[in-house]
Amino acid sequence: MFRFAHPEFLFLLLIVPLLTAIFIYSIIQKRKKIKQFGNPDLLAQLMPNVSKVRPQVKYYIQLFAIVLIIIVLAQPQFGTKMEETRRKGIEVMIALDVSNSMMAQDVQPNRLEKAKQVLSKLVDDMTNDKIGLIVFAGDAYTQLPITADYVSAKMFLSTISPKSVPRQGTAIGSAIDLAIKSFGVKSEVQRAIIVITDGENHEDDAVGAAKLAAENGIKLNVIGMGKPDGAPIPVEGTMSFWKDKEGNVVVSKLNEKMCQDIAVAGKGVYVRADNTNGAYKFISKELDKLAKSDIQTQVFSDYNEQYQSFALIALLLLIMDTFIFDRRNKRLSRLNIFDLKDKIIKNKMS
Repeated sequence: MFRFAHPEFLFLLLIVPLLTAIFIYSIIQKRKKIKQFGNPDLLAQLMPNVSKVRPQVKYYIQLFAIVLIIIVLAQPQFGTKMEETRRKGIEVMIALDVSNSMMAQDVQPNRLEKAKQVLSKLVDDMTNDKIGLIVFAGDAYTQLPITADYVSAKMFLSTISPKSVPRQGTAIGSAIDLAIKSFGVKSEVQRAIIVITDGENHEDDAVGAAKLAAENGIKLNVIGMGKPDGAPIPVEGTMSFWKDKEGNVVVSKLNEKMCQDIAVAGKGVYVRADNTNGAYKFISKELDKLAKSDIQTQVFSDYNEQYQSFALIALLLLIMDTFIFDRRNKRLSRLNIFDLKDKIIKNKMS
């Protein structure tokens, strides 16, 4: 696995086109000045030691050296192997409802954004645990397989919206079934599922799926989003709300009874989220009650520094540059290598 330890230095490569433009401009200006004195071909005969090629060679050598120095600053590295590490923690699968009803604003800024805030804080509290993310509406999809990569977890979390699932609805049971399968082979590691929803289940047997989770030793907790009184669902990009076939504004209400039944069947707890951090603190304490077990994780390790070879080549180029002059060296020009070669051959034949 290749990477740069400090990739921000690669932005310095933007100076390469600038230096090239300056060099080309300087050549054009030199040619203009020579033309002012007379015919360039005649002037070239008067200046036999002036070389057209050497300045270009020197420029390319210097430019290549600059590029290599920038790469050195970025610190290229190679990961030599995958290393297995063992940590004490738990495994948690999050099932997040992204149906349109989650856009209701009975909690601020809306149910879905509040749910994402709660999840973000839960991820921040994790150190040695593993986490996975499932999004669901009419269908359920794995957004992030179970992992200890918290940076990726928060990145995926920030991109979630009702558009993450093409078919609308609320298939809580399918999300729970997918979460159970996402844990993989059964082990001694304590496992938990957190379902975050407004409880408007219209698709399947969520309570039956919760019982199956409990039978597999998985504790299922539920966070209810919204209020029992409900709120209208805004239509994205407009100032209006969703309406039914009769033209009445649809009011989405938190189905607290459904959420409680799912939590009881899954031998977990239910808590309703509001505009405070109460739900996050409550669920965090419940997760802390689970026994920490050894978790095996594979990560890239032993990054080898590769900048030395780039630095050596840059140094050799700079040394070479010091021995190349813009003008021909009079003494070296007298030394004709090909004439010497011919003389040596003639002496051998004689």
